[in-house]
Amino acid sequence: MADFFANTYLGMALVIIGQILLIVVPLLVALAFLMYADRKIWAAVQMRRGPNVVGVFGLLQSFADFLKYIVKEVVFPAGADRVVFLLAPMVSLVMALIAWAVIPFNDGWVLSDINVAILYVFAVSSLEVYGVIMGGWASNSKYPFLGSLRSAAQMISYEVSIGLIIIGVIISTGSMNFGDIVRAQDGSYGLFSWYWVPHFPMLFLFFISALAETNRPPFDLPEAESELVAGYQVEYSSTPFLLFMIGELVAVVLMCALVSLLFFGGWLSPIPGLPDGILWMVGKMLFVFFIFSMVKAITPRYRYDQLMRIGWKVFLPLSLAWVVIVAFLAKFEAFGGAYARWAIGG
Repeated sequence: MADFFANTYLGMALVIIGQILLIVVPLLVALAFLMYADRKIWAAVQMRRGPNVVGVFGLLQSFADFLKYIVKEVVFPAGADRVVFLLAPMVSLVMALIAWAVIPFNDGWVLSDINVAILYVFAVSSLEVYGVIMGGWASNSKYPFLGSLRSAAQMISYEVSIGLIIIGVIISTGSMNFGDIVRAQDGSYGLFSWYWVPHFPMLFLFFISALAETNRPPFDLPEAESELVAGYQVEYSSTPFLLFMIGELVAVVLMCALVSLLFFGGWLSPIPGLPDGILWMVGKMLFVFFIFSMVKAITPRYRYDQLMRIGWKVFLPLSLAWVVIVAFLAKFEAFGGAYARWAIGG
């Protein structure tokens, strides 16, 4: 049996499919409860109950919403390009999901352990904007088209600062492999050995850029009801609309995973002596998601000109300057080599 899975094309294909399902199925199930948690946190801040009817404590509300979207009719706008109209939400979801192929949940627990994992994630996440543009253009309406253009401009603007911030981490590690980045943060000081200490200013910039990149409040202008009649997906209904929303939430959870891996040590234990493991990785992702939800609940929405000004006139110069600073600090191994983990081994 082992030879069948190791030495035949069919066996290897079955192993790969099984590994993919082992990542995708738990992720999609977790999304239902994360959406429930998001709504509950928002409700608690606003001193109301939130979902509390479907299931115990409202835990099945997300599944009820899912069933509602599945059974509703798919409506096509008059004059819409049907092929592109249906392809757009699929592109958004698929691009968000395939980025998880290189995300490690524990030491060695990764579908594809490649040396250019960060470059892969950055390339795939950049392609998500095509789904938004396709959806806005194929709807044959000026409102979703304007919303898609605004979304594309917003996502491209903040991808630049995210990329520069990641370059600083790459310089400190000397590798684009997520496993190497996490292992470089494994020191004798526990959580104070993680990159959030030496790269502390960029942690905030990365988090805010992640909000804008995933269209989360207060930067949800491409889909804000007060702005453009819900933006690029205004003509979508039923399952295609659901695919857009799932793709967006998958991208949010991906950003939580990136923050955990790049700045908070991934699966590493925060206290020396406690065993490392997947529970630490999941816990850190949940903590970052909680911060995402709190920002959504307490922060007023920005104007679009403010959003673009912050991206190009504040975040871009600061992240670019940080790359230069980190390069000098790593070259001369300043602060005990905190910025040169490639030289001192963590």
